[in-house]
Amino acid sequence: MSDYINAGTFFLATSAVVLIATFIFNLITSYKIWDEIQKGNMAVAMATGGIVAGVANIMHFAISSNDSIVKTAIWGGIGTAALLIVYFAFELLTPKLNVSEEIGKGNRAVGFISMIFSISFSFIIGASIF
Repeated sequence: MSDYINAGTFFLATSAVVLIATFIFNLITSYKIWDEIQKGNMAVAMATGGIVAGVANIMHFAISSNDSIVKTAIWGGIGTAALLIVYFAFELLTPKLNVSEEIGKGNRAVGFISMIFSISFSFIIGASIF
């Protein structure tokens, strides 16, 4: 029975990290994620989906490489913070393009590349914490 409790604990804790990261992402963008998604803004949906998939992937690595929920949460939190830093770096390294503004305006190309950056870097971050 303890294996089931352990699995449930890891699931709940890491799911909370994914939800918290999505909440933080909503705070740091110039648009309101859920309002834009409700309007059908695919660029926002892709960028947000990239963050959700990226954080979930990082949490996969954190669970796989740690035997305690505390270590998993710590490494998952560090990895999630790193992924959010990647988002800021993407914004800074594209001075001719205001990433957040373009995504908010519905520019699907920018939303897509943002999603790809998030997912791709989640593998690099995950492998680094593994």
